[in-house]
Amino acid sequence: MRIKMQNEAGENVDLYVPRKCSYTNRIIEAKDHSSIQINVANVDPVTGMATGENTPYALGGYIRFKSEGDMALTALVQKNDAIMFASSD
Repeated sequence: MRIKMQNEAGENVDLYVPRKCSYTNRIIEAKDHSSIQINVANVDPVTGMATGENTPYALGGYIRFKSEGDMALTALVQKNDAIMFASSD
């Protein structure tokens, strides 16, 4: 007998859905103990206050091992227009 996992609607769902690195799009393995997931707060551009919602970003251990985690997170946040840097004119 094969075990199947079903949701409340009776639809078959996967037993395990792996995470992917938001920067490299690589699958984060279950044994990758150096991977992280960070929730960045969404900010209202007019008032500058947090809206109560957040955007999750997952970074694999590969990026962190290469010391590029800070650069990767900054690039992801800039790409999603979640942060704007003020110009010094």
